Amino acid sequence: MRRDDALFQIIDREIQRQTEGLELIASENYVSDAVREAVGSVLTNKYAEGLPGKRYYGGCEFVDQAETLAIERVCKLFDAQWANVQPHSGAQANAAVMLAVLQPGDPILGFDLSHGGHLTHGSPVNFSGKLYSANFYGVERESGLIDMDKVAAKAQAVKPKLIICGASAYSRDWDYERFREIADEVGALLLADISHPAGLIARGILEDPLGHCHIITTTTHKTLRGPRGGLIMMGEDFENPWGLATPKGEVRMMSALLDSAVFPGTQGGPLEHVIAGKAVAFGEALSDEYMAYILQVQRNARAMAGAMISHGYHIISGGTDNHLMLIDLRNKEDVSGKKAERVLGEAHITVNKNMVPFDDRSPFITSGIRVGTAALTTRGMTEAHMIQIAEWMDQLLSDAENTALPVQIGKKVKELATAFPLFADGPVAGVAS
Repeated sequence: MRRDDALFQIIDREIQRQTEGLELIASENYVSDAVREAVGSVLTNKYAEGLPGKRYYGGCEFVDQAETLAIERVCKLFDAQWANVQPHSGAQANAAVMLAVLQPGDPILGFDLSHGGHLTHGSPVNFSGKLYSANFYGVERESGLIDMDKVAAKAQAVKPKLIICGASAYSRDWDYERFREIADEVGALLLADISHPAGLIARGILEDPLGHCHIITTTTHKTLRGPRGGLIMMGEDFENPWGLATPKGEVRMMSALLDSAVFPGTQGGPLEHVIAGKAVAFGEALSDEYMAYILQVQRNARAMAGAMISHGYHIISGGTDNHLMLIDLRNKEDVSGKKAERVLGEAHITVNKNMVPFDDRSPFITSGIRVGTAALTTRGMTEAHMIQIAEWMDQLLSDAENTALPVQIGKKVKELATAFPLFADGPVAGVAS
């Protein structure tokens, strides 16, 4: 067939954008050649509704093997007893968990979106806020940290059926043990959404939720450096003692409830080509090379946070334990998150505007930006580069009306980016791991 020039010209421009720019969006990363090869493989042709060995279609013997390999590898990586690797995204994983353990109208307790939580933790514009009675905890205005005593008090007040810990813009580690104590006190299930720090958790750099939380969800494309997707795990399977979402008196293992909530509950056929890419990424994450990488991600984040603080910026919570930071711009005159995103983008530094706790601007404008170091670390950059990038960011944001400055700094950004090639042997070959 003829090459689709219109489409592939767009892809070529995206290749150039990624190659010549600096990616600081905390939820993005670059996958390896092998991950891209798996995702672009003939496995995309296969329909495979059901689970390995229990499919509704014939001809699944090889996708069964690929999906089983993904399950085995992720269980080894996280020391989990059970996993479902089929969710198309982290949002789909969370939807499946809630379908499995809640009834419409049940109370849930999640981390406030405006304080760094996620849409699927109860936002009123999301299914989680539309279907369930959402309640929230947040951070303290002065410290930017979660007060666990206030979480406990909130849980006692609302008696949630499900408590969610985890965030999309919180730079500190989580006290999963205390969250479990609170959940047990009110008879709630505890869900940890570790989508952002999953790679650091997998290699023991941050606290491990699997020994404390009933269920764990994550995406696979952030610090895990895999294809875009999600998964659900448990440290150990257990009987469903609450009788949630089951006929009265029926006792089922939680794994069975979760499997059926993924398919047929919330999804149809799994994306077996993406699952194959997940298998590759999980294998890579078990390597010594990945361990060195993920340690450097954390060092880079701390270096960048320190550099931004030295330039007078306020980092929510005062620093970072993981791969990201939330920068409050309210002490910078006339610089909103939206404006910062635009000005930095003009110099080929990509960030995303983000609300900060107690923000007085709308979600479309915001008073902050979220910054992460996972993608730049994949390219091989270290602490000195983070300090230099922070210097450029400060120059741009301190003189945001200077239209010549993004052009000047953009040339330096391109020089740095091209010194750390994104592709092994040119754009066609794929991303270097």
